[in-house]
Amino acid sequence: MVASLSKNTLEQYGVCYKLWWSYCNDNNYDVFDASVAQVVSFLSELYEKGASYGTLNSHRSALSLLLGNDLGSNDCIKRLLKGVFRLRPSLPKYSSTWDPQQVLTHISQWTPNSELSLDKLTKKVVVLLALCTAHRVQTFSLIKLCNIQINDNGVKIIISDIIKTSGIGRDQPILLLPFFRENITICPATALIDYMSMTRDLRPSSCDHLLITVKRPHKNATAQSISRWIKQALGASGIDVSVFGAHSTRHAATSAARAAGLSVDQIRKTAGWTVSSQTFAKFYQRPIVNDINFAKSVCLPLDSNDSESN
Repeated sequence: MVASLSKNTLEQYGVCYKLWWSYCNDNNYDVFDASVAQVVSFLSELYEKGASYGTLNSHRSALSLLLGNDLGSNDCIKRLLKGVFRLRPSLPKYSSTWDPQQVLTHISQWTPNSELSLDKLTKKVVVLLALCTAHRVQTFSLIKLCNIQINDNGVKIIISDIIKTSGIGRDQPILLLPFFRENITICPATALIDYMSMTRDLRPSSCDHLLITVKRPHKNATAQSISRWIKQALGASGIDVSVFGAHSTRHAATSAARAAGLSVDQIRKTAGWTVSSQTFAKFYQRPIVNDINFAKSVCLPLDSNDSESN
């Protein structure tokens, strides 16, 4: 049962269980044998303290795993959460997003790659990865050298580890980074290959992960480190990082691809959403302030895309 949950889900559920333990202790309830009415009372109390719909829904899932009793489908619980949603609806984090061209214009000045510091080349690579694939930093932290294939068209990266969107019957993601011969200064494939060359003698022999820490001793870069690098690059490009975090690259890239005319199906496939997913439409497709087709639609000017298709 525990193995069916990801590490992040376990940590998220742990927050609920601590609150539930405390609530049951204060009210002399059995932690492992509570009634639906007691669960409703617990969730209502959290709502009164300001908990959002998403938080309460997560707590429902956690308690359903602990208590059983079909809590997830119980009519009273469902009715409570429906009321919470109406009174305190979940809203997208961003009402608009930034234009990737602003960031790309800035990092295009970081050239040639061979003369950049490891810190600057690392940031350039992770930003291009984020914008050209629209994947999460978790995915980038799991890229392994043994799964990188280089050909005349660009770089193909197979993600073999389980990620957030992995599931039974779903294909594992494949990241495609084309060569941008139209603008070598922001070519994602070239930047990655140059990064591999620069870090070849820096990484420990036991380290097969692509991204390594900037400071010695060099080791596998965590998702937190990658997020920090992306955010620093965004800030240096003039993006308001008090509003937009590293994950906003996913919003910016998918919105830019859609504005450039790429189909929603292609965007879903590239970013790792299922065919039936409404996530992009609900939470990611935002008006922009100021596979290979995806990367080019994000990074290359519209007139380049038009001329290529003519």
